Amino acid sequence: MLVDSHCHLDFPGLAEQRDEVIARARAADVQVMQTIATRLSTFEEVLAIALADPGIFCSVGVHPHQADEEGIDDALPLLARVSHPKVIGIGESGLDYHYDNSSRSAQERSFRAHIDAARQSGLPLIVHTRDADRDTIALLAGALREGRFGGVIHCYSSSPDLGFAAVEMGFYLGLGGILTFKRSDELRATVRALPLDRLILETDAPYLAPQPVRGKPNEPAYVAHVAATLAEVKSLPVAEVARATTDNFFRLFAKATPQGAACA
Repeated sequence: MLVDSHCHLDFPGLAEQRDEVIARARAADVQVMQTIATRLSTFEEVLAIALADPGIFCSVGVHPHQADEEGIDDALPLLARVSHPKVIGIGESGLDYHYDNSSRSAQERSFRAHIDAARQSGLPLIVHTRDADRDTIALLAGALREGRFGGVIHCYSSSPDLGFAAVEMGFYLGLGGILTFKRSDELRATVRALPLDRLILETDAPYLAPQPVRGKPNEPAYVAHVAATLAEVKSLPVAEVARATTDNFFRLFAKATPQGAACA
């Protein structure tokens, strides 16, 4: 069984054909998916997608791009939504200095509120970071000194420093289509040196389709291509990589139930 730990089944490109997308995922043995919230204003729609299928779970959070518009100053709006059994993660939240669609101060305030929600709820934090590795590491390390929490660096594709620092802090790394890109030699070298028990698979669908389907809308079925590339990088059978990354997912997102997902 494979898991797509991070996709957006409510986004254009997937929403219009969601039933077919889910069916193709299952045909590729992707039995579990986590559809990720990016706004509180659309959370109910995201939750409804998870409610419709025993193998789909969701998160609650505000993407850094929306921090000016919907960012939060404290954990309460998230904590009010985490009791539902389908809500297994906090985020995605973090820092995005590449686009700066929201002010950096608003991104940081919202990120800190998400960290507090992860700490209080015990749910893992789903971290988005782009061109902000140093500040992300510093913020997470400082927050961990105030109290423990765990999580995943979603769409890990940046510096080796971030990868090794995240693992040192007890975080997992989410690997997606970028791992398969021809230009990703440095990333593959870093992943080769990282422990397999800290890696999970994702697509970030409908974005970042892997080889050999680049140029198409990404979808959860394509996580199989990421698994195949990770197997090559680690010189392991695909079945072993699938088993390890699936086990890692359920260890991190412990609120999800593999028994219920197996009935999907």
